[in-house]
Amino acid sequence: MRLKTTVQKEPKHILIHCWTTADELYSCSDDHQILKWNLVNNETNVVVKLSEDIYPLDMHWFPKTVGGKRQTQAEIFVLTSTDGKFHLVSKMGRIEKSVDAHKGAVLAGRWNYDGTALVTAGEDGLIKIWSKVGMLRSTLANQGSPVYSVAWGPDSDRILYTSGVQLTIKPLQPSAKVMQWKAHDGLVLKVDWNSVNSLILSGGEDCKYKVWDSFGRLLHSSSPHDYPVTSLSWAPDGEMFAVGSFNTLRLCDKTGWSYAVEKPHTGSLFSLAWSADSTQLAGACGNGHVIFAHVLEQCWEWKNFVITLTKRRSMQVTNVMNDAVDILELRDPVIKASLAFAHLVVATSLQCYVYSSRNWNTPLIFDLKEGTVSLILQAEKHFLLVDGAGLYVFSYEGRLISSPKFLDMRADSLNAQVISLCDDTIAIRDNRDEKVILFFDVLTGKAVGDGNPLTHKLEVVEIALDQCGPATDRKIALIDKNRDLYLASVRHFGRETKICKIGTMVDNIAWNDAANILCGIQDNQLTVWCYPSVVFTDKDLLPKTLHIRDSSEFNSAPRILNFSGTKVTLRQGDGSLVYSSVPPYIALLHEYCSSARWEDALCLCRLVKDQSLWACLASMAMANRELTTAEMAYGAIGEVRDLVEYISMIKEQPSKESALAHMLLFSGQVQEAESALLQAGLIYQAIQVNIDLFNWERALELAVKHKTHVDTVLAYREKFLQKFGKKETNKRFLHYSEGVCFGGISTGYGKNCKYSRLTKQQLSAATLWAQMNWGFSEQ
Repeated sequence: MRLKTTVQKEPKHILIHCWTTADELYSCSDDHQILKWNLVNNETNVVVKLSEDIYPLDMHWFPKTVGGKRQTQAEIFVLTSTDGKFHLVSKMGRIEKSVDAHKGAVLAGRWNYDGTALVTAGEDGLIKIWSKVGMLRSTLANQGSPVYSVAWGPDSDRILYTSGVQLTIKPLQPSAKVMQWKAHDGLVLKVDWNSVNSLILSGGEDCKYKVWDSFGRLLHSSSPHDYPVTSLSWAPDGEMFAVGSFNTLRLCDKTGWSYAVEKPHTGSLFSLAWSADSTQLAGACGNGHVIFAHVLEQCWEWKNFVITLTKRRSMQVTNVMNDAVDILELRDPVIKASLAFAHLVVATSLQCYVYSSRNWNTPLIFDLKEGTVSLILQAEKHFLLVDGAGLYVFSYEGRLISSPKFLDMRADSLNAQVISLCDDTIAIRDNRDEKVILFFDVLTGKAVGDGNPLTHKLEVVEIALDQCGPATDRKIALIDKNRDLYLASVRHFGRETKICKIGTMVDNIAWNDAANILCGIQDNQLTVWCYPSVVFTDKDLLPKTLHIRDSSEFNSAPRILNFSGTKVTLRQGDGSLVYSSVPPYIALLHEYCSSARWEDALCLCRLVKDQSLWACLASMAMANRELTTAEMAYGAIGEVRDLVEYISMIKEQPSKESALAHMLLFSGQVQEAESALLQAGLIYQAIQVNIDLFNWERALELAVKHKTHVDTVLAYREKFLQKFGKKETNKRFLHYSEGVCFGGISTGYGKNCKYSRLTKQQLSAATLWAQMNWGFSEQ
């Protein structure tokens, strides 16, 4: 990826600027003129000439859309100046309002993301919050030294500002905790906070730029430049950022490493601004010129195809198997593209192109409602487009399938970490509560199942849906802010969702595109969960199903780009690509088990002789109730004899319901096992399950509720207490022991019952009688 730059030398004027559309730019300078730059016809027009006493320092355009709705006040911008005022200026150049804001110059002014508030920072060290019509709401901070740069938090509830060599995050709520840390060795000159990835960017007089998370933890620190960093800016989609210095313009990935460096002879770059589609950049130069830069040579890879953006409206397709080259010409500039599942999806400013890898010459083309597509996700049968107006699911034939919506949806803040797509489900992290994950049906756009979302105990930072198997077995993997990895079922139908922890210290994850195999960066190692769903069947087998690659293959902070077939593509902390592979037998085993080819699966495991493969087969067989295969697999991995015998016992159960209940018990699903027995009318077995697990209260509750086997529960309880030399203290058991009649006959509870004064010997005899007559033996 690189920047193609052009320098507009006339007119010499620019100091600050902002984009209004993808091809239109407004600028202002010390010559008191506001200019409009049209990039389509390369024209520059004077909008208005300001009064001689206004020397502008910063400008920011009012947000055009919020939650897909166009703002009524979107045709104004804020202009700050050296006389301590800020001005609300219309698109035609008329000053709607001027407000005395600070003593000394107003160094920065920024609208929040929904346009309801404005923050200004001044030379007097004050930070003030204003309404959108210019009424003072509050003075947020007074630090006594100039505040050179300020930025809103992603949810518009916090303010980030410079404070000498420190950065400060202050919430708008007075009682909330203020966060402050030393960021640079020199004065901090510029900051920016992205609303999509929640990352913070800072640059200062120590000639470095740094990337931080929203908790103030350092993620990347650049090597020192030759000159101080005078400007920086996040791309709106959060995938990259630009850094400006003296005669230097640098394009960087969101993790901090550099894509490209340009060395234009422009002097210091005072300000940088991205267009809304994140494809082009404008910079205000110290010599009075303006520099425009377009992002080119982006690459997409899938199997044997490599696609490169060679020009703004042209892409090159290379088949590395036969060196065949195709050129794709488009009518409008490319904004976003995605290559997966044998399809290339390209979004331009007005249209969407869908290419098939079997025929690059005849794309399917349809028009877009909103021109700025910020994200494309693909699944095997369809793809998802995200723009400022909402979410849209399309088939590869161009048919709109659904458009999911939910309360307070902010589509412009979604990225690939907080939204996931598979053939039947869309998962989205709720922007109102980061602990909540919403699920939508792809075909209808409505909430999945009973409509209840998945609620985690901590904030979720990344989610991913598996790509294979039926919808009823759909699983989601999630990473929370503690970097713990969990697996949960998507369609739970009224039951409480079971969330199982399968990893710690996990940075990012990716599912395989052809099998439900999960890989992730765990403690700087590449870890592959060959069958993650083992936690729902036998969690003790989880460590045996892991495949871990040596960390010596990677340097610091690798990230997974995709996991296709047996190849894992990773991007290292320095920007280099690294490829790793997983054994092909894992995907082959998934294929055999999904198609019920158990004999082939056994042959494969015997051939490979790998313990992880046997462990996967054992769990898959139990999940599919293939007990014979499970018994052989458990025996092959050397599991305890009791476990294998228990599987044999399940095979000998007289009824399907009883066998199902024991398999649920095997997986640790006690409540589900009890429910299955009760629905089948096997009351005694349900009671016995709780007795075996020492759930005495529940066993007695079932016996009393169904008016049977109360004496059996009491007899087992008595024997249990005798073994440990204890006396009964539970009031419920004392109460029912006075009124239970053995032999199936009861005359009531209390002292009037003729069996209420049974001795211990009589109690044991009664229990033995019950066992002989009901045909059950003690386990």
